[in-house]
Formats: sequence, structure tokens, C-alpha cells
Amino acid sequence: MKLGWYWRRLRRMSPSEIAGRARDAHLRRTWRRRWKSARTPAVRRVGSTFVGTLPVLDPADLPTLAREKMTAAANELLDGHWLVFGRPHPRLGAEPDWFVDASSGRASPKDSYTFDIPHRDESRIGNIKYIWEPSRHHHLTLLAAAYAVNGDERYAHRIAEHLQSWWRENPFLTGPHWLSGIEIGIRLISWVWIRRLLHGWSGAAALFEDNPQFVEQLYRHQQWLAALPSRGSSANNHLAAEAAGQFAASSAFPLFEESASWRTRSAEELRREVTAQTFPSGLNRELATEYQGLVLELLLVAAIEGELTGHSLGVVVWERIRAMTDAIAAILDVAGKPPRQGDGDDASGLLFDFPEYNRWLALLSTGQVLFGRLHWWPALPDADLRTSIWTLGVSVPPLPQNRPAERPNIFPDAGHVYLRSLAHGKEVWCRCDHGPHGFLSIAAHAHADALAIELRVDGVDILTDPGTYCYHGEPEWRRYFRSTLGHNTLELLGQDQSVSGGPFLWIGHAQSKLLDVTGLENRAPAASWRAEHSGYVGRGGPEHRRTVTLDRGTNRLTVVDEIHHSRVKLIPARLTFHLGPSVDCRLADAVAKLSWPGGSGQIELPESLTWSLHRGENDPPLGWFSEAFGRKSPASTLVGMGNVSDGAEFVTRLQID
Repeated sequence: MKLGWYWRRLRRMSPSEIAGRARDAHLRRTWRRRWKSARTPAVRRVGSTFVGTLPVLDPADLPTLAREKMTAAANELLDGHWLVFGRPHPRLGAEPDWFVDASSGRASPKDSYTFDIPHRDESRIGNIKYIWEPSRHHHLTLLAAAYAVNGDERYAHRIAEHLQSWWRENPFLTGPHWLSGIEIGIRLISWVWIRRLLHGWSGAAALFEDNPQFVEQLYRHQQWLAALPSRGSSANNHLAAEAAGQFAASSAFPLFEESASWRTRSAEELRREVTAQTFPSGLNRELATEYQGLVLELLLVAAIEGELTGHSLGVVVWERIRAMTDAIAAILDVAGKPPRQGDGDDASGLLFDFPEYNRWLALLSTGQVLFGRLHWWPALPDADLRTSIWTLGVSVPPLPQNRPAERPNIFPDAGHVYLRSLAHGKEVWCRCDHGPHGFLSIAAHAHADALAIELRVDGVDILTDPGTYCYHGEPEWRRYFRSTLGHNTLELLGQDQSVSGGPFLWIGHAQSKLLDVTGLENRAPAASWRAEHSGYVGRGGPEHRRTVTLDRGTNRLTVVDEIHHSRVKLIPARLTFHLGPSVDCRLADAVAKLSWPGGSGQIELPESLTWSLHRGENDPPLGWFSEAFGRKSPASTLVGMGNVSDGAEFVTRLQID
């Protein structure tokens, strides 16, 4: 990192965070001296029992299709086949390689002091996300579920081979897998559930609580989390993973003198973070939808662990988990897909099912078992395996009866409004964004997307959020996918609405405000949303005001963009509409003809702008859709350009046939 980045990052920290990070730096130096001299103090053990075994599983009680798909994935794993962000891992068979990047083939140093490894330098060590992901051990929790369901000891033996290999090749503070608390926390969760699912195997205790190698690793993981928690402006979903992992491990494996204090402290952290990271409406404050799913999974892991081991996290945590579940039910489209807002890296808190399962419907299935299904929830398929397994014997404490009586279409605290209609059996779904820029002072996973919209017809992306694609190693692509140009909104002055200070750092946050909303109930002939943001005002630019109206009778979406209170005579403007990957577009002057499987439409674009169609361009990037982390494909993007004056108004009409 350059010195300028460190200065910008420092300015986003409070004095207490700076002091805490100074203590962390001192501790890393102390640990480095001990690591170099091999004088790390020995682990002292006081307990010997694993806590929280499950009732006996009856395969006949499990959903047949989910069981079959999971078993098929487990059998492929025995042959070494496993995808990491869509790419085959080159060595995940009987002799795994924990240090290779599946995307480039590069390998991270395995014998270096962990904090000396330049993990953001992709040219030297590869893409760290691809290196870290297999060491979360989700493939091993899937194998453990396969053993619990089928009783085939081949799965247990492969798990033992991989865990013994990992413990042997990753001693404390050595190599890349000790760099990040979120990796350590999620790995602990995996180990707890692997042990739980292997309970019927005769070698389970010998692999875990009776194994000095595991006991050493278990202690060091928890020691790391207790000493180096995410702090201040970085205390986002990483902190939730750290606290959930610490709580799960200290509850299920109370083997050390510190176990009780670790459990108490992590429980307190979870009770704080469940409200700190989640709006009362149930949406995650990072306003990055994929992390809504991850944080909910992590909170469920911790809350279920508390009930299984007799250390309940209590009503506050369970009530917010229920609110998060109801919020997911409200924001999904008819195809069971959530919004595509903010960053996403396909992270999972705990995996039992085949990797392509629908996590969102699975979370609703879990909510249905724990809390009961509300009448307005979407229809759910047969339960997933994770729901069937981790809810066994779990009883939620009594909660206040304050759930939404009808499906919410507005989330005032998170700044989400949903314009919906159902005509001729097809759903029109439109998300409008007037929420906060992001979470905490750096808003690490936010995008510059104020007043952006998404539009879907029967689950097909028509106007889409292009996604994330990458975190490290490709700065130009990182900038594009989080830019204002990369979203369905208006860019002014040739700049993003919010000011970026680095790939996970925003130093200026656009402030949005709801002005009016009407007709959200389905009986109204039209639904309308109006909002504004002032992201450009501090730089001498104008306010951007947007009105979106869905006419339910004609299936027409009208978008009106206005520029107000500018001190600049002529304002460079770019209005962008990103089309979904299955939408074909033909542009003639200011009219775009659209077609997609099962439908068609037309966009009448503002004639005061000059319109062009872009697809799959690299220099600079434009016209791309990232369907998942690490993957991108060409998609059509409409861009209207012009120099406009104060008071300008752009009217866009999208007719769905």
C-alpha cells in the first residue's frame, strides 16, 4: 500500500481505534519474536469432553433430492473434484495443497511468518481469496454431512486426512491462513460441526479432543481471535464471524482455562453486533446483500450452538435473527433471488448441501422451522439438509409477536423501496435505493450506487446491478464494478457520487434522502418513489433527484432524473442502464428495443443525451455482468452522455410488453 492510502485510512479511525491498532502491531512484533525463536508457551488443557451432540439422524426424515445431490457432490470430492469460485481446485484429493491459488496456479509461501506475507500482491502469491477459501473447510463439512446421512466411513477417513494435513502444514502464525480473523472464525465453525456430524464414527474423539495436534490448533485459533479482534471501522461481518467462531468453539470444546471467559466475551460481542450490524427492519447495515446472508448464517450458527450446549444467547439475538429472516422473505423476487446490492464474495457460514443450493430459500426453510412461516412468504421447496440437521432438538425461546402482518415494500432504515406488480401471472419487481452509503466510516463493501434501481420481470434481470467480480489484484476492474458508472444511476462531473480512498475505503459518502413514496400496496394503479442525494454538493456539483413510477395497468416504468442547485454552468453527465445478461438490445437513436426469454420491451431514452450501446469492453471496462465472485461475462449497457445545465430533467420510459 502507498503512503497516501495509510493517511486516508488513518483519518477514518477514531482515537481509540488507533490506540487499539497500535497495541495489535506491538503484539504482532512480540509474536514474531516468539515464532522466530520457537518459544511459544505450551497449551494448558483442563477439559476433555465435546459438548452438544445431535439426536440420531434418520435418513428417511431428510429431503430426498437434497440428500441425493449432497451425496453426489461428496462422491466427487472423494475423487478430488471441488470448485473454488467456479474454478477446479488442482489439488484437493488425498494429498491436498493448501497454498495454491486455483485461478492462477501461483502458490503462497507456506513457511513465512504470517504477517510478513504480502497477501494483497497477487503477482507474488496469487489471489488470496482463492487460497483462503478451501481452508474454511466447507468441503469437509459437506463430507461430514454425507457421513452422518449415509454412514459411509470413506467420507470420515478423507476428512481425517485433510484435517491432519492442514494441522501439520499450518502451525501457529506460519503461512497465509493465520492472516485474517474471519478465516479463523469460519474455520472454527467448520471444525465444531465436523466433529458433531462425525459423532457416530469410532475415530471422532481420536481425531479431535483426544488429539494433541487438534487441541493445539483449537487453542491457537481462539487465542488469535481473543487477541486480535476486528476493530472500529473494520468491525463489520468479519467481527461477526470472529465472535461466532469463538463462541461455537468455546461452547462445544470447553477444554481450556480460558474457555469460559472466551465464551462469555464472544457472547457479549454477538449480542452487541446483532443490533450494531443489523437495522431493526432486519436488513444488514453493510447494505451488501450477500453479507446479509453470511451474517444471518453466522448468527444462526452461534444461536443454535448456544441452545445445543446450554448457553443461550437470549431473546435479543433470536428476535433480530427472526427479523433478518422475515426481511429476506420480503426482498426476494418470484424466482427466489435477492437484490444484487454492494459487494459479494459468495461467502458461506456453514455448508452441508451441494454447493449450488439456493441459500436464500434455505435460510427461509430454517426460519420456517424455528419461527413459523408467515402467510406472505414465498412458497418454499423441500427443506435443505442444513435446515433438517442443525434445527434438530433446537427450541427457540419465546419471542415478542411483532412480525410484519403483510409483505413490507419499504425499509425506511435501510433505504430500500420495492415497486411490485403482478400482471398476467408475471411479476414486475423493482428495487429503488435511497439508503446510507454503507456501514461504519470506511463503508468497505459499499458501491457508489445512490438512487440506483434494479428491475426484474418474472425473475429475469432487465436493469441489473453488475455485481462485484473481484477484490484484490485487478484495481481497474475493482473500481469499475463499485463505481457510479457501474450502476443504474446518474454520474455527474465525471466522478463517482462517493469518494473512494482505496479498494475497501470510501472517504466521502453520498447522503441520500427519501422525499415521497406512494402506492406500494398492490391494489393501487401505480407505485411511485422519489428521493435525492447530495454526493456532488461538497464538490461544487448539484443535487441529483430521481422519481421512479411503476404503472401497474400498463407495465410501464418511468424514471425522471433532475439536476438542482448547481454552481457549475455546464455539467458533464452520464446516465447508465445496465441490462441483464439474457437481455438482447437493439439501439436506434434514443430508442432501445429489448428482448429476453419469455418477454420483450422498449426503452424510450432522453433525447437530450447522446446514447451508445456497449458490451464486453476492456479499455476502459464497460458492459459486464458478474454472476458470481471471480467471474464476469459481457452484457449490454446503455450510456447517455451530454453537458447539461442546472434544472435539467431526463425522462426514461421502459415499456414491458
